[in-house]
Amino acid sequence: MSRPAPYANPLFAPLAPWLARLQPPWPTAPDAAALAGLTALAAGLALRSATGHPLSFPPPRDDGLGYEARIGASGQVETRPDNWHDFFNALVWCAFPLSKQVINGRHLQALAAAGDDAPGSGRGGARDAMTHFDECGALVLSSDPSLLQLLREFRWQELFWQRRADLAVSLRVVVFGHATYESLLAPFRGLTAKAVLYEVDAAALAAVDRGDLSALDARLATELAAGRHGRPRELQPLPLLGLPGVTPDNENPDYYADTWQFRPGRRAKPV
Repeated sequence: MSRPAPYANPLFAPLAPWLARLQPPWPTAPDAAALAGLTALAAGLALRSATGHPLSFPPPRDDGLGYEARIGASGQVETRPDNWHDFFNALVWCAFPLSKQVINGRHLQALAAAGDDAPGSGRGGARDAMTHFDECGALVLSSDPSLLQLLREFRWQELFWQRRADLAVSLRVVVFGHATYESLLAPFRGLTAKAVLYEVDAAALAAVDRGDLSALDARLATELAAGRHGRPRELQPLPLLGLPGVTPDNENPDYYADTWQFRPGRRAKPV
């Protein structure tokens, strides 16, 4: 399916159903009215915070509450108008409502145990780890376990070039992190997501291809609620510009000789 600029990059595919419901499908003028479309979309999807409040996406206000505490107290997700970062955060709430709800709940639990979320206060290690995945996470699904093994072993030339045809058939990358989506507007050398790897069947790949992320969202939410994926070093580095179609530069095998971008790296535990 073709997508208009600025969403021609295939990694924007998970957001396509929600972008299609917004007019215009990008951040607009810096005023509160510009956020009405996002709030209406959230209402139509019945999105809720971890505490059960209906979600809305109002502009920032000085009420003494921190970001996550405000979501917990009222369902208000502070969203700056005319801001890509916050815009993509709202769309990820649409694409992964259960997982985002769990992340909010885990932040609230950490706050209750460790202190307030007043603006300017530090998050602490556990919340920093959750934020890391929230900002930069991705999910890699494959029906061919050998592709996932090449990824774990940092064998980039084999994965991205020698097995290029197999990637199109048997592997999908679903970006979760809203900061990563923002970076994909102008991809830069070294752009890396931190991925969770899932071995799946062909039916799961087909669901992603048709824009159905519900089963994937439910699986990720269950794992996040159980405390998994909370340590950045347990996540798999994924150099996104190696994926076919993300940049025309990688249509030459010499592109993967760049060891600064495609590093041999550590041998990660399965995630």
